[in-house]
Order: sequence, then structure tokens, then C-alpha cells
Amino acid sequence: MTESAAATGPAVLLTVADRIAEIRFNRPARLNAIDIETAEGFAAAVDAVLADDDVAVIIVSAEGRAFVAGGDLAHLRAAADREQALHELIDPMHVALKALAASPKITLGSLKGAVAGGGMSLALSLDLVIAAESTTFNFAYARVAASADCGGSWALPRLVGLRRALEIALLSEPVDAPSAHRLGLVNRVVADDRLTEETRAMAERLASGAGFALGEIKALMRTSGERAFDAQLDAEAASFARCTATQDFGEALDAFFGRRAPQFSGR
Repeated sequence: MTESAAATGPAVLLTVADRIAEIRFNRPARLNAIDIETAEGFAAAVDAVLADDDVAVIIVSAEGRAFVAGGDLAHLRAAADREQALHELIDPMHVALKALAASPKITLGSLKGAVAGGGMSLALSLDLVIAAESTTFNFAYARVAASADCGGSWALPRLVGLRRALEIALLSEPVDAPSAHRLGLVNRVVADDRLTEETRAMAERLASGAGFALGEIKALMRTSGERAFDAQLDAEAASFARCTATQDFGEALDAFFGRRAPQFSGR
């Protein structure tokens, strides 16, 4: 991941190597605010990554000094039909986020600087999040007389509880990285100059894991709110049974009884 502030190239960059894909927003001069090109580029990158069976982990990051400072308000202001203009921004993002949530691949946000509005909602929708110490969160929608998008109204109360979520959303006060960590909005906070290294280390750890099992764990956690307890037990049993049929499960058993570290293949 580069910290370059160059604004050249497409609005969204995609790289893939060693079972890890990285989707990077690339409008640093505009703090990566989501315009139509960005929304469509993000959706296209997600489609490409999800179609790649070799990819186990997806990093979502950004060029420049900020992650994503919300949607492109200039696009909405200039539009003759603001509802249509809104859907041009929201629809590709929502399609991509639904696909990421349903995918067994693990998503990892790498955040810095301003994370606001749609950028905050996007970050909260990911499976795991690492933030640099300089990161500042702001739900921001109330400041522009709007409600949430990109799953923010779903993720926020689940992460921090209803009353705290309402405070964050209605008052739109900034939340610094240490506070975000205490609230459960992010998994880890690291020094700014170690964000790339720490993100890569976590991604590599996940990519070397038992990919099928990690995907099953993700699915169980994400859908648990949709089931009663007895139904969740049934889902767990079915999921565990699927895991036992994998090569990785056999390798894990051999490694456990052989007193060695397992070498997972992701199959």
C-alpha cells in the first residue's frame, strides 16, 4: 500500500498477490470522496476479486492522507434529479457491499485520516478493521440533512449498542482512533507509520489460515442475528460438518496429534 497523494490513474486500484487482494480508493485530492467513477470502480473491483478463487483476503484501503471522506456532495448538488443522482452513487456501492458480506473471503479495512459518512459506513461493514492513530471518524450524515447508506445504520448499533449508536449518528461528533477502539468500531489502532506493515501482517496471517473454516465462521457470525438460538445450533452443526470434509481439517488433526504447526491449503 502506498501513501502517495498522486491523483493519476483510475479512481479505484486493484492489486492481487499471494492470496491477498487490495482495493485502494484513488482520489486523494478529494479525500477519496465517492463519485460515480469511484462507486462503479469499487463494484467492478469487488466483482473481479470475488471471481478469483485464489484470493482469501481482501484489503480495502486508500491513497493519500484520508480513507474516504463520504460521498461526493458536489455531484448531488449539481444534479437536476437528486434522487437519481443519489442512486448512481449508492447502488453500485450497495451491490458490492452485499456481495462482500455474503462472500467467505475475509475483508480487512486499513484506515487513516478522515473516515466520514459513507466512508465510515463502508469501514464498519468490513469484517476486520485496523486504524492509524491519526484516524478520525464522523458519521456525518446528520450534518448534511441525510440518513445513512453503505450499511452504517445496520453495523453501528450492532457494534456499539443502540443508545451509543444514536448518539454517534445524531450528534455527528468526531470520534478519534483510541475512542473508536474502546467502542469496538475498530479491532486495532497502530502508529501511522506502521499501518501498511500491520495491515499486511494481519492479511498474511488470515490468508495462511484454513480459508474454508474462516468463511464458515464469518457466515455464522454475520447471520446469527437472523436465527433463534436453536436454529443457530443447527446451523453450527451443519457448518462444522462441512468443515470436517475439507483437507484443512484433516491437516489440522494430523498437526495437532503430531505436535506441529498446521500447513493449510485453503481447501
